Order: sequence, then structure tokens, then C-alpha cells
Amino acid sequence: MPTLNWVGKDKVVNHHHDVPFRLLHKQYTFTANEGTPANSNANHIIHGDNLEALKSLLPKFEGKVNCIYIDPPYNTGNEGWIYNDAVNDPKIKKWLGQVVGKEGEDLSRHDKWLCMMYPRLKLLSRLLAADGVIFISIDDYEQATLKLLMDEIFGPRNFVAQIAAVTNLKGRNDKKHISACHEYILIYASSDFQSVGLPLTALQKKTYCHADEQGRMYALRDLRKRGGPDKREDRPNMYFPIFRSPENGKLSLEKKSDGDIEILPLRGDGSEGCWRWGIEKISAHIEWLHGKKPKKNGRWGIEHRIYLDPTILVGTALLDVDEDEDEDEEVVERSSKPKSIWIGGEFSTDSGKRAVKAAISNFNFDFPKSVELVGRCIQMATAKNAIILDSFSGSGTTAHAVLKLNAQDGGNRRFILCEMMDYAETITAERVRSVMNGYGKGRKTVAAAGGGFDYYTVGAALFNDDKNLNEDVGEIAIRDYVAFTESIPINIQCGTDGPVSRYALGASETVLWLFYYERDRVTTLNFDFLASLNITALLENGCKRPELFVVYADKCALDKDFLTKHGITFKRIPRDITRF
Repeated sequence: MPTLNWVGKDKVVNHHHDVPFRLLHKQYTFTANEGTPANSNANHIIHGDNLEALKSLLPKFEGKVNCIYIDPPYNTGNEGWIYNDAVNDPKIKKWLGQVVGKEGEDLSRHDKWLCMMYPRLKLLSRLLAADGVIFISIDDYEQATLKLLMDEIFGPRNFVAQIAAVTNLKGRNDKKHISACHEYILIYASSDFQSVGLPLTALQKKTYCHADEQGRMYALRDLRKRGGPDKREDRPNMYFPIFRSPENGKLSLEKKSDGDIEILPLRGDGSEGCWRWGIEKISAHIEWLHGKKPKKNGRWGIEHRIYLDPTILVGTALLDVDEDEDEDEEVVERSSKPKSIWIGGEFSTDSGKRAVKAAISNFNFDFPKSVELVGRCIQMATAKNAIILDSFSGSGTTAHAVLKLNAQDGGNRRFILCEMMDYAETITAERVRSVMNGYGKGRKTVAAAGGGFDYYTVGAALFNDDKNLNEDVGEIAIRDYVAFTESIPINIQCGTDGPVSRYALGASETVLWLFYYERDRVTTLNFDFLASLNITALLENGCKRPELFVVYADKCALDKDFLTKHGITFKRIPRDITRF
């Protein structure tokens, strides 16, 4: 597989492991006004560096995000944008200096962009569910490098498609030779991903109006492919007799003698069917067919499944089984397969601008994505209860699209937005509030979508620079982190009020995890601590006695033989707490 190399790559390929784990600090909860429709409430808006924000999401959301949509900087070199697209924002420059070092001073803007993107994509890959999918908007400046980057991180086999979306109907005038009208959306997916397709348009609904025995809707040709019956009333213009001369076997649409054999479009079982083509096309085809020389057996040539033998003709010839039909046109259960080119004013940046400007007064974005474009990505890839993440959230288009889709189909999709810039509250969150409460006046009024969200900032790191625990974050935060690193499922985790011990983290059928931590004193794993455990409480709840014990403490006073004999694994605080 081709690989991409750039200056600084060796410094960032594993940097996601070194990013300090920080806690999310909730600032407030917003709920839409009373009387607004029901919509999802367990949403997040996070203000802070998205690299740190993504890592802080791992304990709760690793492997659980169904859809990721990101619109990262395009790296055009335009320094004037509110989201600095040349990757020269002071925060990014500081980060590059810390991670890449002096080498970063000589990086080209493409090197800097790749250094910025790589660890973020690595963390996004960890958050993606087994059936998840990621969409990334990009243009010509970094499309080729991004494709190789995604192949490396997500794997070339997980490449789904590259969409060409026409986002500027007039074309960009900054191009020297050809005016650029489109951008790209790269799509990669986990191994279990299945597209749910797009809802039918009004025209498709008119076409796909034939139901099978289970009530699923199909176009007539698709129903027929699945063994559904052909009915004369479905296609009356394709039901007419064809006459065959018994003397020479020639076909005609008119009866020329009393002895002509009338052939009707019947299926093999004798039920009614329809011819494959209409009367004009069949007439022209018969004329073409009869221009051929007869075969040695006296019959006319057999072409395109038109057979002169009436015993064959009755069962198969000319029946409407379109073998040349493009399988991509197949529509199953009220959905259609998306195409690789998206054209329409609803996908344009002008549409995106109008949506943002209508929702918030302090609009200041040059190229926001349209709600319809992001909504189509979400709609074709997720169920109605999906979790959608956008770590370059900008003006909040992804949240707008999620709320709008929920309002349309009664879904409960949830969004997570990450935004590092100072406008996270004044623009991103403000737009989401407007969408939830409704906005506009008169004919331009947009109904409230309802819902709510929690607003967070990226807070303190769990570990200090000396690699000791930052005990100021509190015991609950530390316990939650350790439970995550031990992969203890939430449903078997224990609180400090548990019956076994206040230090119990979780209990499965075979393992009991204990976090023996006190901020103001040194803890020691010894006989007294083991004697304090109320193991009978597990037995009373129908559980078995644990076969293994994982115990975190500051010290251990028990010898190795005793630990091995009783299935006890000792982990020292903080040395043996996993950093990820």
C-alpha cells in the first residue's frame, strides 16, 4: 500500500497517546423553551482544543459514535478566515512547536496540516463504532494527501466512496484556468457499516408504489425481480396481442388472416404479464427482426429474446424483465441509493450562509456547509438513534442538521460538537439555541426543533507534569477514568456506596475490581483490607465468588506467592494507571 511521508510525521504518529487526558467541565445546560417539540437532549457542545476534547470523550464514547462528519481547514493559505485555514493559528503553532519541535519551524503548510490532522484522525477512529462511518469535506488543496492519510489510519478496504458535491454553482474565481464548482466528501467506514439509503423523492414515491406481501414498497420492475406478480392494469400500454403467421412464422401487430395465431403476454405459469416494450418499440423491432435471413430450419433468427416458436414465446419472449437495468437504480424499502455526484442549490455554501445568517445575527463565516449537505450524510448513514460527532464544528451546521432530521422523522439522534475558537459560545452554541427555540419572522419563520444540550469546556488534566494524579479533579473523576482503562462495562460498575466496599469499582462473574484510594493518606493492600471486603454481598445478589481480584493501592504488603495463590493482581497508584 502506498504511504505518505512528510516532515514531522515521526513526531505525530503516536502523539495521540501523549495527549494529556483532561476532564470535561460542564458550564451549563440549555433546554428549549416550554412548548417546543420533543427532540434529543443528551447533546454536547465542547469548547476547547479538539485534540484534547476528543481524548476526553473516550471513556464515555469510545466505539460508540455512529457517524462522524468533519469539515477541517482546507489549507488554502487564505489567512483572513475566522477559522484560520492556513494552520497558522497561534494555538496550532504552539502545539506544533511543542510536538514537532524546532523542525516545525521549517514545515511547509502541507506538512503542518498533516501534523495537525493525523492525531485527530487517530482519536476519531477510536471513537467510531463497529458499524460507524466518517465523512470528511475537503477540496483540491489536500484531497490527495487526505486520501492517503485515511488509507493509512482507517485502511484502504474501509474506503466507501468519494462524493463530488457542487457547493458553488457559479464557480470559484480564484482558480487560474478552470473555475472550481465542487468539493469532495471522503467516506470511510467500519467493517460492519451498512448504508440506510435516502428517503424517496416525490417522483420516486410515485414510481415506487407497488407493495409486496409484507407491505414493502417497490417499483414494478423491482417487485417483479423479487417474484411479485405482473398485472395488466399496472402497465396497460404494454398489454396487446402479437399475431404469428402459421405459414412462415412471421410476427405482426395486426391480424392478417383468420389463421393467424394470437399471442398474449403470459407468464410461464399462465398468469397475465406485460410485454417488455411498448407497441412502437416492438413494432420497430419486429421489422428489424424480419430483415434477417431465415435459418436453415426455416425459422426466423432469434435475437433479443424474441422467439418465433409460440411455445417459447408464450412463456418468456418480450416479457418485461429488463436485463440491462442498472442495479444502482434498485430501491428497497422506501430508500434510494445515493449517487457519487451531488448537484443542487441546497448543497451550496450560499445556502449555508443563508441558514447561519437567519439563525444568528452576528454571522461571520465565509464558507459554512449547508444543512442539507450535512443532513444528507447523516441521513444516508445512520439510524434514528445515532450519535453524530463533529470535531470541527464551526458555526454548528451539524447540530442544525441533526435537530432538523429529528424534527422531520421523530428520531432521537444526538450530536457532539467540538470547537476550539472563541466563537464556540457566541456563534456555535447560539445557533443551536436558535434552532431549538425557532427563529425568523413572518414568512421566513423557522419552527422550533426543540431539544437541549450541555455546554462544556476542556478542563484540568488528570495527571500532572510529574505523572502523578491531579487530585484536585476529585475522586469520582479518577474512579471513572480507572474504570474506563480497565474496560469495566457501565452496567457492572460500582459506586462508593456499594455493599462490597466503598473502594469497589466493578464486579463481573469472575473479576472484582477495587480502587483503594484516599487523598489524605497512603493506602496499603494487606490482610486487613482484604478482610474488610464484604464478599458475601455478591453471593447474596446471586453472583459467584470472584476468581480474580484487581486491586489498586499505593503499596502492597502481601508477597507474590499469596497474590498468585488467591488470584490477586496488584496495581500501584499512580504508576500502573494506564495512560491512553
